[in-house]
Amino acid sequence: MTALPGTRRLIVTWLTLMALTLVAMFSARLDQASWEPLPLWSALLVLVATGFKAQRLLMVYLNLRAATPAWKGTFVGLVLLTLALIGAGYAAPRLI
Repeated sequence: MTALPGTRRLIVTWLTLMALTLVAMFSARLDQASWEPLPLWSALLVLVATGFKAQRLLMVYLNLRAATPAWKGTFVGLVLLTLALIGAGYAAPRLI
């Protein structure tokens, strides 16, 4: 078994990333007619798509799937912390 991802895995991951980019773009433009901020559900959809994209980038393109669990956990934890901070910063003004 080789430690590097194969061509098929790279192409499938790239297509998945492109599809998730389109999902994030369309969910951000759902309420384009008004200048109101995104609804919370739309922002959550963008954050979930972004989180999955970050996970795929880490595991496939940075090849963390071949790394130790400590490295995987550290990077995934940092991504989750970043997304939680962004989500909290977006939701805080609406919930107060």
